[in-house]
Amino acid sequence: MMYILSIETATSVCSVAVSEDDKVIYEQVNTEGPSHASLLGVFVQEALDFLKGKGIRLDAVAVSSGPGSYTGLRIGVSEAKGLCYGLGIPLIAVDTLKVMATTVLSKGLVGTGDLLCPMIDARRMEVYAEIYDAQLEVVRPVAADIVDETSYGEFLSKGKVWFFGNGAFKCQDSLPSPNAGFLAGIYPTAAEMAKLAVEAYRNKAFADAAYYEPFYLKEFVATTPKNKVFS
Repeated sequence: MMYILSIETATSVCSVAVSEDDKVIYEQVNTEGPSHASLLGVFVQEALDFLKGKGIRLDAVAVSSGPGSYTGLRIGVSEAKGLCYGLGIPLIAVDTLKVMATTVLSKGLVGTGDLLCPMIDARRMEVYAEIYDAQLEVVRPVAADIVDETSYGEFLSKGKVWFFGNGAFKCQDSLPSPNAGFLAGIYPTAAEMAKLAVEAYRNKAFADAAYYEPFYLKEFVATTPKNKVFS
């Protein structure tokens, strides 16, 4: 048996799961907002306590690699790297958008000839997006897209494209094509990482825990509030 602890913090959802091969045997999820700094350590410790109670030793730690929230990714990766150092086990990085596409496929929500476009909110009308086919092959690589009525035209002109994730519905009015479909309630979770993490482990596709950094896609830009003048 292979035991992997997975961490997902790329969006406002914070989750931790433990899988036995590709079967999830433990999960904690918070969907009520970005409280990763306070929740993640608690979730991880509870997962470790669960494993200790079962006499189970972890084989690896998997972490959502991005793109997504700069702060969320940093918190998740820092926790994952610390676990790998402390336990002497390998680190696995899993593409966040691929996790979302896997979720849709596992639920049987799309046709075999359809395309999938997971979207993560990148503020305003910009999203982090990637396009997959129903075999989970990349049709268009990840990019930071500013969505308007011309976006994804080459794909929408040929057939159904399903958009989902926390960036999708703000784009709905900008994508009027009848071939544009929208799926609600799809977000990345640690439990959905299990299959991809197991595949990576078997292929020995490990990240270097000493130097690994999340895939931010865009550089973080800090903003400073303007000084207010009171009369």
